[in-house]
Amino acid sequence: MKLNLSLQQDFQSPELVLKRAYIKKVIETALRFIDVDQDCEIGIACVDNDESHKLNLEYRQKDKPTNVLSFPSDIPEEVLSMLDALPIGDLVICIPVVLQEAIEQNKTPIEHFTHMLVHGTLHLMGYDHETSDEDAEEMEALEIEILAKLGFANPYTEQ
Repeated sequence: MKLNLSLQQDFQSPELVLKRAYIKKVIETALRFIDVDQDCEIGIACVDNDESHKLNLEYRQKDKPTNVLSFPSDIPEEVLSMLDALPIGDLVICIPVVLQEAIEQNKTPIEHFTHMLVHGTLHLMGYDHETSDEDAEEMEALEIEILAKLGFANPYTEQ
């Protein structure tokens, strides 16, 4: 499986220096863990509070910035068969929210960013924690196992 990553860093922070190779490794680990073996494409945009707030209001009717927004690809099936790589969608990650949540949760910025990257990738692949308790438990269990493969602790335990 090969991953084509489009990375847009409109917001950068010295507390969280992001490397393209690291982001690809995290996403590839998550996709392989859920048995995706075909080549994929993903877009990641790292944004500020204002952009996240605007998008969250427009797409989720929530009047505040959020840590990660997922926009799954909606390319028709008949077109997908003509593509070399499966476009799974786009993630918009709000760096200031991730940094603030990391402080509140006693995590390092990279630890929480990695969790949001895995979380968002699972959303793009159809997993949803807001549909039922069972779905939430399934998604959390996957996140815990994927993050463990990457060397991180369970993000749902108190630090």
